Amino acid sequence: MLNFIKRKIALIWAKRHVKETESFKKNALEDQEKLLVSLVKTAGKTLFGRERNFEEITDILTFQTQVPVADYEDLKPYIEKIKRGQSNILWPETPEYFAKTSGTTSGSKYIPISKEGMPFQIAAAQSAIFHYIAQKNNADFVSGKMIFLQGSPQLEEMNGIKTGRLSGIVAHHIPNYLQKNRLPSLKTNLIEDWETKVHEIVKETEKENMTLISGIPPWLIMYFEKLIERNGKKITDLFPNLQLIITGGVNYEPYREKMNELLGKKVDIIQTFPASEGFFAFQDDFQKEGLLLLTNHGIFYEFIPLDEYGKPDAKRLTLKEVELNKDYALILTTNSGLWAYSIGDVIRFISKDPYRILVSGRTKHFTSAFGEHVIAFEVEEAMKATVEKYPAQITEFHLAPQVNPNAGLPYHEWFIEFEKEPENIEDFRKNLDEELRKRNTYYDDLIAGNVLQPLIITKLKKNTFHDYAKSQGKLGGQNKIPRLANDRKIGDFLEKFKM
Repeated sequence: MLNFIKRKIALIWAKRHVKETESFKKNALEDQEKLLVSLVKTAGKTLFGRERNFEEITDILTFQTQVPVADYEDLKPYIEKIKRGQSNILWPETPEYFAKTSGTTSGSKYIPISKEGMPFQIAAAQSAIFHYIAQKNNADFVSGKMIFLQGSPQLEEMNGIKTGRLSGIVAHHIPNYLQKNRLPSLKTNLIEDWETKVHEIVKETEKENMTLISGIPPWLIMYFEKLIERNGKKITDLFPNLQLIITGGVNYEPYREKMNELLGKKVDIIQTFPASEGFFAFQDDFQKEGLLLLTNHGIFYEFIPLDEYGKPDAKRLTLKEVELNKDYALILTTNSGLWAYSIGDVIRFISKDPYRILVSGRTKHFTSAFGEHVIAFEVEEAMKATVEKYPAQITEFHLAPQVNPNAGLPYHEWFIEFEKEPENIEDFRKNLDEELRKRNTYYDDLIAGNVLQPLIITKLKKNTFHDYAKSQGKLGGQNKIPRLANDRKIGDFLEKFKM
């Protein structure tokens, strides 16, 4: 009876919530300009606001003139002041949290999350679930157990600011009505070593009525494989009431076939786009492609055409100016004190009514050693199209340029760890090259002009990508391996494990 009541209440809440969200979908342009003016006004007396003359900013154009695009290195001096305990630097008072992320050039990054910003992180996740319930007209999963594969919830303190991984921070904000059904236990969640943690999660969950599972695809796969290894059953046989998987952090499509095989039967998938800097979008229709951009969640968005990104005079577009099916670097101004911040993600719009996006790559993850500027979305789509034509399964892959081969023309080298190798690897290779040529005209021109030879595949031993992640201290949590690079740093490591 209690479970029946929970399901009915969830359904009522979900339908009411979805109805309420219709206004922000229709008023995105107006909401965004109002939001920017409000953010600037709120931060007018902060150190950053005084330096940038926020009192003069009353519209978007003035903001763009007075506040240049920044990355973490640009904001780091301000964040260091906050870390030392100073207040009113980027945002009034001090942040409620620092979300600690692994950087490349900067080492660890400390992303501020204000008391105003944190509720939007939680509200966005709840909204994704409510949209699913309302569309499905079914909330049965609330009666079962739910697992969130995440970082440790143990937080440190830095001059009164709680500090930890975003997923660990979010763990402290799970609504009370979900806590009773939530796994794993706190003791297991506190385990730092990812492999040990997954082993314990498997033991805690394998006999439970799991109905919702959340995590990024590579670590869901690791969890599922260990479950199958211990129990000899597909996931939907082990968890017959599993209804929903929520995932984010990376493009799901390259993992779909592998996930389907492990699951055994169809399970609904919701894709999301969260980050330490904010929760930007989620799949509001689980049967359609694209993620709904959250335009009223404390974040003002700008978009730089990818082919202009990094140039001093690059255009900064608003929602009103974007075009469909074009790649843009995502720029954020948030209610946690990030100002015209380049997060490093690349998106493209597939709808403007409402605004729906795809995550197409990273500004720093591309291959352009020969001027081709191939991005992650293109290689992932090429791989997806090729895998669909062959009885093959991919565990993971990485593309790196080979500029100075021992013989012949330069080429793109695809390091691929196959779960199931195609019967004819040469046909697979040719098709993959053709699919990439269809998606990138510059690459096509280089092949046609005999500047490059068609791509070459290097097959890797099982667990190569797992071992690489472990060697870099990036096993588990929200860590992911770049699908492509403009150098051979990752490629040279992977080459040691070729078959």
